Amino acid sequence: MDKLNSYKKIVREVIEEIAAMIPARDEAEAQVIIDEPHGHYLLCDVGWEKDRWMYASFVHIDVNTNGKVWLQHDGTDLRIADWLVQKGIPKSDIVLGFHAPSQRPDIPEFAVA
Repeated sequence: MDKLNSYKKIVREVIEEIAAMIPARDEAEAQVIIDEPHGHYLLCDVGWEKDRWMYASFVHIDVNTNGKVWLQHDGTDLRIADWLVQKGIPKSDIVLGFHAPSQRPDIPEFAVA
């Protein structure tokens, strides 16, 4: 399996594992949204909680055609970047997209772009 497909498989597994940790609720649900051909992976929460409508993104990861995995949003306490590394994606291929480009060189173990 080539690098790009391997990274997509890892990201899909991580998103699905995180989604499985979210407890079921009657009026709201965690939704895994995957656009595999374009490399987009999103985990969000949608529905009602009491009398309030909820729509929130927990995790957003993109796998770019250049082989970089962009962690766009990590709204968890799970340290998803480290999880991706444990699953086989080297830090040099992970971009912490939620950090400003000017801050990324200060985190030398991860890719800047």
